[in-house]
Amino acid sequence: MSLPSYSDSPYPGQPAADHDPYGGQAPARTNGFAVAALVLGLIACLFFWTVVGGLLLGLLAVVFGIIAALRTRQGRAPRRVMAIVGAAFGALGLIGSAIVLVVAVSVFDSQEFRNLEDCMNQANSTAAEDRCAEDFIDELTN
Repeated sequence: MSLPSYSDSPYPGQPAADHDPYGGQAPARTNGFAVAALVLGLIACLFFWTVVGGLLLGLLAVVFGIIAALRTRQGRAPRRVMAIVGAAFGALGLIGSAIVLVVAVSVFDSQEFRNLEDCMNQANSTAAEDRCAEDFIDELTN
């Protein structure tokens, strides 16, 4: 003997609560791109002084933040503010890393750095190397 089966709907002809009669997708409960953008943006801000930390992770945070914001605009995912904050942190890390990179390239390409290299090559003791480093710092600050 079997028991009769009843539908999930309280009224006949009504679809069940979790059933979409039009076949559309329900919005996601989380937004992985927004979370990834926020995490990568924070890491990019913390490690902006490195090329990988600032440039690569900052760029990924901006891209993921834009994707997440577009998904929230279309109504497919929540957490729009998290996506925007993640993209902003990524942009800050990207900008900070670009500034560090420009300063480093300008220092390494300067005449003062060439003078330091020549002095270090000719130095034959630790005291001479220390003097070269002091001269290099004096040339940079003046």
